[in-house]
Amino acid sequence: MHRSAPRLSRILACAAVPVMLVAVGCSSDSGSDAKKNAGSSSSSDAAGAEPTKPAVEPAKFTDLPDACASITKGTVKDLVPEAKKKGGTAGRSSDLSVRGSCSWNGLDDKGVEGSQYRWLSVAFTRFDSDQSLGSGAARATEDYTKQVAKEKASEGAQKAAAAAAPGIGDEATAITYKLNKTDEDFEYATVVARTGNVVVTLTYNGAGYAGAKTPSAADILKGAQKAAKEAVAKVDATAAGSAEASPSAGDAKKEEKKDDKKGEEKDDEKSGSEATPKS
Repeated sequence: MHRSAPRLSRILACAAVPVMLVAVGCSSDSGSDAKKNAGSSSSSDAAGAEPTKPAVEPAKFTDLPDACASITKGTVKDLVPEAKKKGGTAGRSSDLSVRGSCSWNGLDDKGVEGSQYRWLSVAFTRFDSDQSLGSGAARATEDYTKQVAKEKASEGAQKAAAAAAPGIGDEATAITYKLNKTDEDFEYATVVARTGNVVVTLTYNGAGYAGAKTPSAADILKGAQKAAKEAVAKVDATAAGSAEASPSAGDAKKEEKKDDKKGEEKDDEKSGSEATPKS
C-alpha cells in the first residue's frame, strides 16, 4: 500500500501535463486569431478610406470690370465712328461679377463716297475655383480653347485663319475671316484672350456700303488687338482696385498695433495725472 501511493501521484501528475498544454495551445491560438482579425480590420479600413484631394488654388480675379467702360472712349471713337450709343449697349447678365458684355455699332455716312459700317463687341466670363471642378484658371483655359474653336468654325466664314496674339493676357488667339451678309463683304477679327481665370472675347468687323471700299483685313485686326489689350488690362485694374479698397491682413495688424500703442499711451497719461496731487 505504501509503495502504490507515490506511483499513483506520478500517474496523476503526468495526466495533468497534456491538459495544461491543451489549455496553453488554445490560449495561444485565440491570441493569434485576434491579431489576425485586428490586422484584417485595419487593412480594410485603410483600403476603404479615400485619399484626400489637394486643395485647388484660389481664383486670381473675384470680379469683372464694367464691360461698357473696359474700352476707352478714344478707342471706341477711333474704331466705331458715329457710334449710335457712345457709351455702348450692355448685354443682359444675371450676375455681372461672372459674365458681362457690351457692344457698339455705327454708320459713318460719307455721302457720294459711300458709307463705312463698324461693329465692336467685348464679352467677359469669369470662372471660380471649385474643389470638384478644378481651379478657376484651369476652367478658364478649357473655355478659352472652346471659344477659339467656336470662332474658327463661324457659319459662313471664308478664308478663316487663326494665329497667336502675343502680349494680350496670359494667352490669346486672333481669328480672322471674311463674311458676306446684306450683300456686302465684311472683314471680321475676333481676339479670344485669357488672363488668370477670366476669358475675354472681343470682336470687331466692318464693311463698306454704297460703293465704299471694304476695310482692309489688317486694319480690322489691328483695331481688334488694340481694343482687346485695353479690355484685358481693365480686368487687372479692377482686381488692383479691389485690393486697394480692402486692406490686407498685414495692414490690419499694423492698424491694430497703432491703436494698442495709442491706448497704452493714454493709460500712461491717465496714471501719471492720478499720481500727481492736485494743488
